[in-house]
Amino acid sequence: MANQIVDKTLAFAQKAVNVYLHLRKNGHFRLSDQFIGATTSIGANVEEAQAAHSKLDFIAKMTIASKEARESKYWITILDREDLVGKDQDFEFLKSEINEIIAILNSIVKSSRENLSK
Repeated sequence: MANQIVDKTLAFAQKAVNVYLHLRKNGHFRLSDQFIGATTSIGANVEEAQAAHSKLDFIAKMTIASKEARESKYWITILDREDLVGKDQDFEFLKSEINEIIAILNSIVKSSRENLSK
């Protein structure tokens, strides 16, 4: 059975690696390191949440993923310059996906917290 947020964050991280390599190739080492850390951490935490040992652990991992998604949005905003990424298709994908990922994660965290109190 497919899991939408797992699939979305994996695709997001794969595209982020391509942008990271582009940034590194052009000498933007510090920016690329900050960017790749945040963008790949989203999916890593979502994946960890799939093996959570409790509801609280699941909520904690998804909350971290949500925070990393917001940090990723920050870095995407910073990098959205012609002289850094140009019209890179992978970067355009990241720009178009990040808000949806944030919304899905926030919804998961909210509903999980509500279900915890039932």
